[in-house]
Amino acid sequence: MNLLKAVENCHSRAGVEVIVKWVGHSPSRFGQLTKLLLKGTRNVQIRASWPLSYCCERFPELAGPHLKQLVRHLRNPDVHGSVRRSVVRSMQFLDIPKSLQGEVADLCFGYLANPSEEPAIRIFSMSVLLNLVEVVPDLAGELKLIIEDQLPYASPGFRSRAKKVLKQLNTIKRPMDRKP
Repeated sequence: MNLLKAVENCHSRAGVEVIVKWVGHSPSRFGQLTKLLLKGTRNVQIRASWPLSYCCERFPELAGPHLKQLVRHLRNPDVHGSVRRSVVRSMQFLDIPKSLQGEVADLCFGYLANPSEEPAIRIFSMSVLLNLVEVVPDLAGELKLIIEDQLPYASPGFRSRAKKVLKQLNTIKRPMDRKP
């Protein structure tokens, strides 16, 4: 398969499925897709991000070697919203290594706190942060505070996810909540 051509012509979920099946469990093919997302033209980046997120959902182990580059790519202010959305969506399915947890948390808190950010990016950021709270419980307070602050002005999708996340946050015991 000519991956570049497939990505350039990827306009539908069916096209995404063709690419995801082609990548399969192959680290080298996933690397090719990641390279298109990171180094391709703006349109190629946008189109490559969609199948990449589904590859991460199905084969999360493939993303590990590329996660640092993907996170750093999100730091670029010129990255298109659909690329941000797909990469943050991807991170919901991944175990974020300790070395990147702070950077991912910082990015996601920034997206979540920004009312002008796309709702889907904010919603996926909530899920990524909730996953991080399980590893770093001290993030729970800040996550809860930001969600509660945004809730009155939020979209229906945001409110729905926020209620679920807040419910889960209330069941997590932070170190300071535990009895000695």
